[in-house]
Amino acid sequence: MADMDVFAAMGIAGFGKKTKQRQLDPKRFEKNKRVDTGILSSSAAAHVKSEDAHPGPSSAPDTPQPRLEEPELDPDEVGPPPPPQGKGDEDVEGEPEFDASEDESEEAQFPISHELILKDHTKVVSALTMDPSGARVLSGSHDYDCKLWDFGGMDWRCKPFKTWEPAGSYYIHDVKFSNDGQQFLVVSGTTQAKLYDRDGEELATFIKGDQYIRDMKNTAGHVAELTACAWHPKDSQTFITSSVDSTIRIWDVENKRKQKTVIVVKSKERGARTKVTTCAYSPDGSLIGGSCTDGALHMWQTKSNFVRPSMTIDGAHTKGSETGSLVFSVDGQTVLTRGGDDTVKLWDLRSFKKPLLVRSGLATLYPHTNAIFSPDNRYIVTGASATTKGGKGHLLFMRKDTLEMVKDLEVDTTPVKVYWHSKINQIVTGLSNGQICVLYSPDMSVNGAKLPLNKGPPRKATIEDMSDAVAAPTIITPHALPMFRDSEVGRSTKRKREKERMDPRKSRRPELPVTGPGRGGRVGASATQHVVQNLVRDTTRDEDVRIAVFVVVLSLCLERHREHHTLLSSLTSVVILHLSIYPIVLSTGVPGMPGRASPARSRSPSSRRTARGA
Repeated sequence: MADMDVFAAMGIAGFGKKTKQRQLDPKRFEKNKRVDTGILSSSAAAHVKSEDAHPGPSSAPDTPQPRLEEPELDPDEVGPPPPPQGKGDEDVEGEPEFDASEDESEEAQFPISHELILKDHTKVVSALTMDPSGARVLSGSHDYDCKLWDFGGMDWRCKPFKTWEPAGSYYIHDVKFSNDGQQFLVVSGTTQAKLYDRDGEELATFIKGDQYIRDMKNTAGHVAELTACAWHPKDSQTFITSSVDSTIRIWDVENKRKQKTVIVVKSKERGARTKVTTCAYSPDGSLIGGSCTDGALHMWQTKSNFVRPSMTIDGAHTKGSETGSLVFSVDGQTVLTRGGDDTVKLWDLRSFKKPLLVRSGLATLYPHTNAIFSPDNRYIVTGASATTKGGKGHLLFMRKDTLEMVKDLEVDTTPVKVYWHSKINQIVTGLSNGQICVLYSPDMSVNGAKLPLNKGPPRKATIEDMSDAVAAPTIITPHALPMFRDSEVGRSTKRKREKERMDPRKSRRPELPVTGPGRGGRVGASATQHVVQNLVRDTTRDEDVRIAVFVVVLSLCLERHREHHTLLSSLTSVVILHLSIYPIVLSTGVPGMPGRASPARSRSPSSRRTARGA
């Protein structure tokens, strides 16, 4: 007997309700497909021209060909298909045969077939990065805002989940996630770097220095605007910042009152100061690189005392131009710089005297324009500005070995920041019109920009939903907690509410009772507990009301008795004083006092006359 028959006999086969599974639209990525994936490389373009000039046997429409030998046309294939194998192969035996798989593999290196546009900034995106997992995008702009985007939490509208102004009306120059992805740095036009956690909550603001101190080593922080920052590749508690005050400072995350070390960059120009435009760590953390506006490129060993750089190249870029980026390769042997002099240069640290390769003619409108290595370390990607107002920008893909152009991808406007994430294999580009373009491929890329499209279209509002909204309108009190407010329609906030509910700060959770002695600065069940409690102990509840009333009445009586006693004692003292003075008065005969007659009055008239004559 089959298992299904047994289950049916036991009544299990039809038990329960089957969960309805939503079927995703297989063509959901087609609406984000790019119309033109770019301009062909020079080698591929030359090959196409040669094929057009010398058509092969397959181009003859009148010659019938066997069906099994006819090449299959692929719309994604670059160039015409190879000629079919036939009798003519003997004549061209010595010529190299064209292999379309070479250009096809070349195309497959770049996930640029589809794009997702993130629109929320109003001005040029001057800072851009992603967390190590590839789940979130952090952007900064000249509209003074920083925005956090989460691919897993976004819906079809593609809006950021957090927006804030880190430094008021100052441009955002650089943003960087730490290696563990739990915190990130924001560097703006101020003198203070700010540290935030993964959700955008501020953790620390690092100190600024005294601008009246001439020696930069004696200041606790930067005294001029910041330009860039970089995390240590091995230590998530250490980072560096560069500034216009001609210094690179090494900071500890736990100490925001003073930096660990100061690297003073000295220029050969008069005044011995210059502006440090960018800085970076090598992959192993043994080198710190910095580029300056005087055209110099410096390298310091992290184990040195930073008095002078270990390696220096004067005139690496044009004097007075701002170098937008400095990037180390994965092997740590080459350095890539993107200069404001419209060049990209590749340097070898083993022979740090002149550049290995130079690519010029790359228009640069914004000093923060950067260049990066591909994850496989075979290509270099950078942006080139539009030559005319309102024109198209270009995203350039070049070979690392020769700096030969492989792909020239047109975008809506000037690309400023480029970031290629290795885990999700997607390229994020910040444009000058405030948009963020995420380039991906449905086949090669993983998650990232594909997640919002996997959620499907939003559910349409029904009559029941509208009736519920009319019958029970939502009332939002002005002093309600943000976690209890109704969010935007169509966005699920259940997981966010649960997460905020577990946060003691956001949920305003009261202090829990002490479970052990001396925790959190509070006195627990110890020998000193009763002493501390008796200092401010309120014993009103333990007293009898009648006793309290009696004590009050008794105190009033004693007070009144004390007043009477004071009056009686004063009268008694007056009487005693009078009684003590009265015998003396009687004996001396004070005039006007009643009692005995004075001796002068008892004398005879003759004696009084004798006394007057004397």
